Amino acid sequence: MDLRMLGYVVAIAEEGSVSGAARRLRLTQPTLSRQLRELERRLGTELFVREGRGLTPTAAGKALVKRASVVLAEAEAALEDVRLAAQGLAGRVTVTFAGSGINGPLGGALGRLRRELPRVELRLEESFNDAEMSDGVLDGRFDIAVQRLPSRDARLATRPWWNQPLTLFLPSAHPLAHVPGPAPLAALGQIPLVVWPREVSPHSHDEILALCDQAGVVPRTGAQGRSVQTVLALVAAGFGGAVMADSHRALRRVGVTPRPLAGTNTTLYLVWRADDANPLVHRFRDTLAALT
Repeated sequence: MDLRMLGYVVAIAEEGSVSGAARRLRLTQPTLSRQLRELERRLGTELFVREGRGLTPTAAGKALVKRASVVLAEAEAALEDVRLAAQGLAGRVTVTFAGSGINGPLGGALGRLRRELPRVELRLEESFNDAEMSDGVLDGRFDIAVQRLPSRDARLATRPWWNQPLTLFLPSAHPLAHVPGPAPLAALGQIPLVVWPREVSPHSHDEILALCDQAGVVPRTGAQGRSVQTVLALVAAGFGGAVMADSHRALRRVGVTPRPLAGTNTTLYLVWRADDANPLVHRFRDTLAALT
């Protein structure tokens, strides 16, 4: 039994006659009558009986009509799912992101995408490790990464998404916190630094060392933190200053004063597998890129 036959049975039940169903289905009445007789023969039971001038389903007919209606609705939903998936309007996309993104424009952008693509299941995973985010895209755990320092790998495609300065977050009681304007790179040698452990975020750790090298200063480590909140708490407690993306000032930690680092700039990138042909990933990526 195919879907076409199920549709015939449902149409006859809803119209109450073969002639009415035939008009609805754009078939001749003899053709539909023949199809119904053949189906009843195969099932070994009558599906309809005549009552007055119309047809009424038998107990067997009612059972078939009930089940057929569900099957036809599911088949129609399956076809709609296929159509939407082919257009990149349905499915699931997994996004990994750094705190510098979600504290900036990423949160609002994801909220808008959630409203504009209601048939898309959006899975989000925060990460503090740029290398792990890029690796997760490569091995298929993530479809898209929004990160500052993607790995250099020919299998990855990247697109610059949002620029912001790097900022030196200072204890509010420190003299450097009361100097107006951006802080010079040389300020990195005037205060111990609260840094990411290299095993947690090697790219960010190395970036800070490179800035110190550029400034010609020898960094002093005041403490280490494994999350943005911990780093800012250690800064507020006076353990030192921290170099992070400017968007983290949105957290407004009491006891912390941010000063942009003069001459620095960092970029958030959209990162995906270069060979990913999923229409949903393409649409999601292009829509996200258009929101900044």
